[in-house]
Amino acid sequence: MKKNSTNKLKILNDPIYGFIRIPNSLIFDIIEHPYFQRLRRISQMGLSNLVYPGANHTRFHHAVGCMDLMQKTVRVLRVKGIEISDEEENALCIAILLHDIGHGAFSHALEHSIVDGITHEEISLKFMHKLNEKFEGKLDLAIQVFTDTYHRKFLHQLISSQLDIDRLDYLKRDSFYTGVAEGNISSDRLIAMMNIVNDELVIEKKGIYSVEKFLIARRLMYWQVYLHKTGLVAEHMLVKVLMRAKELANKNVELFGSSALRFFLYNKIDEKNFDDSVLEKFSKLDDYDLLSAIKEWANHSDKVLSRLASMIVNRELLRIEIQDKKVAKKYQETILDKVVDDFAINKDEAAYFVFTGVISNQAYNKNLPIKILNKKGKLKDIAKASDQLNLQALSKPVTKHFICYPKKMRLA
Repeated sequence: MKKNSTNKLKILNDPIYGFIRIPNSLIFDIIEHPYFQRLRRISQMGLSNLVYPGANHTRFHHAVGCMDLMQKTVRVLRVKGIEISDEEENALCIAILLHDIGHGAFSHALEHSIVDGITHEEISLKFMHKLNEKFEGKLDLAIQVFTDTYHRKFLHQLISSQLDIDRLDYLKRDSFYTGVAEGNISSDRLIAMMNIVNDELVIEKKGIYSVEKFLIARRLMYWQVYLHKTGLVAEHMLVKVLMRAKELANKNVELFGSSALRFFLYNKIDEKNFDDSVLEKFSKLDDYDLLSAIKEWANHSDKVLSRLASMIVNRELLRIEIQDKKVAKKYQETILDKVVDDFAINKDEAAYFVFTGVISNQAYNKNLPIKILNKKGKLKDIAKASDQLNLQALSKPVTKHFICYPKKMRLA
């Protein structure tokens, strides 16, 4: 029997914000759709739980939290005399709810391994168009806001900018679940200080210290959590195990996997052929597919795949060295040669265990400024309005280089 609209005005209990209200039956139906329910099976932070055991929250948590913050933001702006129609509010809620729907299993790993040349943002848009077909055009405005083609530009800034709703939720949420207190920003305070001037999202001067804390918290969360060396190694190893599986699949080696995972392993998928049928298969792929496959691959006859898989399952990760300068080619070659000898494998295979990379942290981008509104109605970039000298430094990217290699150079 079809549920009536009254039964769809549910509330969810969130550990961060308390009760979250689903505002209408359309949004309820979107949340109920299998495309969105899949987000319950996608980790928000990939393999960060290997560092922070509490970091097991999902993209579903994050998306629903963002929707709640968006409703609060609309209420604040309306009180300040900014006209936002019910249709625009609904579009904002839908756009922020679906902004991450295109994330693959373990968030970013698939983008760099078994799916080529298409980002999760592009896949999110594909999902939104399919949902728009199902809901007979009711997502038209949400898609315009998401793609920044709607004439009121500040609506898109609430979805994607340096002080967007996405960041306000994930910093606070990831801080909560990891236990890293430095990321615990005051999202309510930041929302309370938002305003619109000349169709642009700004922060009133009273909120300047909250913005400073937000930017510093973002920097600290990147170094302590998102770019934590152990999490970094784990994510790169996940990419490597998928790349090895893909390489074996290209040689028609038999691999265990769900039908969805096997489809992406045994077929070349890129932006050119990522059509509706591929999207449907992508919607069936989640963390559970990858975890079950990796557990099974730990017993595979290919020793590179089996070793990488068992290292992830048992948290026997590679060693990582992080430094300011680029890793010397000679140093990398020396380690690579040693792995070739110790593991009795060739150089191409050894490259799965010895590799370099670059990480970068830029807490604030002055090219997309956060503007502070003073009492005289003038706008100023936060980096200039703040008396916190650190903000100038935070606008400069900090780049570091790393090399990963085995701690114990033994292969089963």
